[in-house]
Amino acid sequence: MPIYSSDSDDARPSSAPPKKLFGREKPLHAILGGGKAAEIVLWRNKNLSAAILIGATVLWSLFEVGEYNFVTLLCHVSIIMMLVLFVWSMGAGFVDWSPPDPRAITIPESIFRWLFAEMNRILLKFYHVSSGKDLRTFFMAITFLWILSGIGNYFSSINLLYIGFLGLMSLPALYERYQSDVDYLARKGNKDMKKLYKKIDTNFLNKIPRGPVKDKKKY
Repeated sequence: MPIYSSDSDDARPSSAPPKKLFGREKPLHAILGGGKAAEIVLWRNKNLSAAILIGATVLWSLFEVGEYNFVTLLCHVSIIMMLVLFVWSMGAGFVDWSPPDPRAITIPESIFRWLFAEMNRILLKFYHVSSGKDLRTFFMAITFLWILSGIGNYFSSINLLYIGFLGLMSLPALYERYQSDVDYLARKGNKDMKKLYKKIDTNFLNKIPRGPVKDKKKY
């Protein structure tokens, strides 16, 4: 772990544990849902995470670089799969091959259950934020969506989704690996911002003349 030089504020002994980024208390794996999605995002299963990242990169290249249309790509993939299954099935009668197993191309029901469970969890979180029970989170979400809508004017939807996917597949894993360094820099940046605001408040804001404060009449 790197050793950082400390200023006068950091040198003060404190019995309280250092605060983590965004004041989180749970582990990052639990915050991300604690399921298969969290393991993929945090690269607990490196082969699966790498395969998903490579697959997403190939799709992005086909749509953005190769300028493929979604319907065209879907038809071409279906044609290739049909030709492979046709050759496999016909060749099994002439060569000592086992015919293709239909279960190999079916999607397990557990994946759909997990997908719908994640969608329901996101919708419940969306409802909780939108209900106004936590105003700070509500206004942060509104601000984030407004900024994201502005960024969307300068990127195509494919590029924006791919950039977001790259961030999702890289930032949580990097933070988990270097979280002590990131937490330290976040705490230091927070202290520096407070010091800067205190200087501005002392040197400028307090010198602004204010009118007399009238006492409220009591009835």
